[in-house]
Amino acid sequence: MAPEHDLAAVLRAQHRLLAAVGDHPDVNGVGIARGEDGGYVLQVNVRLGGARCDVPSEVDGVPVRVQAIGPVRKRPVA
Repeated sequence: MAPEHDLAAVLRAQHRLLAAVGDHPDVNGVGIARGEDGGYVLQVNVRLGGARCDVPSEVDGVPVRVQAIGPVRKRPVA
């Protein structure tokens, strides 16, 4: 992805990706992160050991990376 994608365009892509994969039981979250080139990427966090859902490699020209993570737990507020 070229770094010229503005945050508003990346947010629109995030909403489209969330609609596509957000209900999958192995998806823990869909967020925005910085890519290696300094631009934005979409990041899909999936459950470790889960059956990977069909995540596209990009949405509206914004790259998507998939990262397997451990369990997500709510933390108490300090």
